[in-house]
Amino acid sequence: MGRKPDPSKQHYGGGASPRAARRTQPSPVFLGTALFVLGFVSLFTGHIVTDADWSRIRSRWRSKQVRNNEPINIWKSRYSNLYYGCSRRSVNFRSAVPENSSTGYLLIGTSGGLNQQRIGITDAVVVARILNATLVVPELDHHSFWKDDSDFSDIFDVDWFISYLSKDVTIVKRIPYEVMMSMDKLPWTMRAPRKSMPDFYIDEVLPILMRRRALQLTKFDYRLTNELDEELQKLRCRVNFHALRFTNFIQTLGEKLVRKLRSMSSRYVAVHLRFEPDMLAFSGCYYGGGDKERRELGEIRKRWDTLPELSAEDERSRGKCPLTPQEIGLMLRALGFSNDTYLYVASGEIYGGEETLQPLRDLFPNYYTKEMLAGNDLKPFLPFSSRLAAIDFIVCDGSDVFVTNNNGNMAKVLAGRRRYMGHKRTIRPNAKKLNLLFKRRKQMGWDIFSQKVKKVQRGLMGEPDDIRPGRDDFNEFPSSCICQRIPVNRSVTARAENL
Repeated sequence: MGRKPDPSKQHYGGGASPRAARRTQPSPVFLGTALFVLGFVSLFTGHIVTDADWSRIRSRWRSKQVRNNEPINIWKSRYSNLYYGCSRRSVNFRSAVPENSSTGYLLIGTSGGLNQQRIGITDAVVVARILNATLVVPELDHHSFWKDDSDFSDIFDVDWFISYLSKDVTIVKRIPYEVMMSMDKLPWTMRAPRKSMPDFYIDEVLPILMRRRALQLTKFDYRLTNELDEELQKLRCRVNFHALRFTNFIQTLGEKLVRKLRSMSSRYVAVHLRFEPDMLAFSGCYYGGGDKERRELGEIRKRWDTLPELSAEDERSRGKCPLTPQEIGLMLRALGFSNDTYLYVASGEIYGGEETLQPLRDLFPNYYTKEMLAGNDLKPFLPFSSRLAAIDFIVCDGSDVFVTNNNGNMAKVLAGRRRYMGHKRTIRPNAKKLNLLFKRRKQMGWDIFSQKVKKVQRGLMGEPDDIRPGRDDFNEFPSSCICQRIPVNRSVTARAENL
């Protein structure tokens, strides 16, 4: 039944991916000399220097300017328009295997909250492609900490999902009744190891799938490696950034909240505060609340059986603790955001409630949440944590600046999406170095504190050259899907005159 997958082949195309290796940057003298040599060679060889040649030279100079010399525009990267998302299928990427010719039906049980499940769904499509399988629309997790009984079609536009990916993978809403009736046994159930390579799925999963005709992979989150060939990485991007579209009901309310914010201010900052009790308990960090805090967070921490004992002070010194709302506010003010900046805060229940939030409100009086903006429109969503998270996702994605406060799934997915969609400013706090500055804040004036904050945040402001291919999580840094714009050819002389 069905044909086995061919070994994956690597394909390239669609533009030059941004470089990320940290190398010694060329000086202006080097740039001038390089241009002269290239021009001189072209006189004798007839080779006209391409814009690709020019980009490779000049981009290194731009990178150094961004990192060391130029003041950073806190609202938008001046180089964002030089890059764009590129995830189109290459002509060599074969069409999806039809359902009746596939190796079997692949069922997926996702795990975690909305964005953890989103990552699992994305990888499920790629695994189905690797196996030449027919993918059954994934089942969402109804039993995790969030206990949300939403189905896939309650959150995502399922018909769009199936249609958009039809050339890549055949997807069905359920296994056909006649196929289920003809099966001798129920679908085989198994769990793949974390970050498995394609060979695992071909060697271990495929034989069972072909024998049983249907197979379910459970707890499917981060079960596929980051190290895939470029065409499969681009498929990941097509799923995550195009195929996974929220339902009209969710999208309409999210966009309404964005319009409300835009009606009050031409631009706004969105902060994923992530200072809920479960997050703090999971982190093992301590925030000065005495025995009461230790007791409350300790009880929550017992929900995870496998968590090790941690030193709160060690975790903070390693930069593993979420910043407090006040620390987030101080960082933003030090970076240059004034107190009349409009702030949207995406969060659940904040540990410590209004007392914890008040310092942030004092720093940014124009403070808004989905509850404040949506009013009664939010009532149908209240019983469903994933649908509420989807509203926050849309408003954060629509912001001019997005600020993360941990390295969680929403932070990764949104940071990657914003890079793909035009390198919209995304700020990731350097918690390790900021922690030292917060400790010493009273020992220095505000101007010195601000300078130091700006210095430690360089490289974490969402600039195009922050991307480090192969060294970071692909969901956060989708380097295979970021291309550099190539301008129309111009002569070497014209370029030299523009230096």
